Amino acid sequence: VQLQASGGGLVRAGGSLRLSCAASGSLFSSHVVGWFRQAPGKDREFVAAISWGRSSTYYADSVKGRFAISRDNAEQMTYLQMDNLIPEDTAVYYCGRANGLAYAPAQYKYWGQGTQVTVSS
Repeated sequence: VQLQASGGGLVRAGGSLRLSCAASGSLFSSHVVGWFRQAPGKDREFVAAISWGRSSTYYADSVKGRFAISRDNAEQMTYLQMDNLIPEDTAVYYCGRANGLAYAPAQYKYWGQGTQVTVSS
């Protein structure tokens, strides 16, 4: 199983991007797919997560109201719609899979290479 993030790019503050996460293996109702980000010199931090079974969603306070996570069961894709971006959102974004809701990166597996998001002021 591997989860690969894509869709990053360079955008001005106030702009939008939509990230995609493709799962190469099967995802089951007990799984949670999470988005994390890591800025240079900082730890990887939780951004958002979605439960594969109930499609329940969870967000970091810093992105609530601006980001939206969703999934496509049939395609095994997870999306992160990012609106009203700010320079502080600049980071490499990763997606991973956990066996239940978790906010710590250590509880997620199958990270891909990540996708760079750069927000200019």
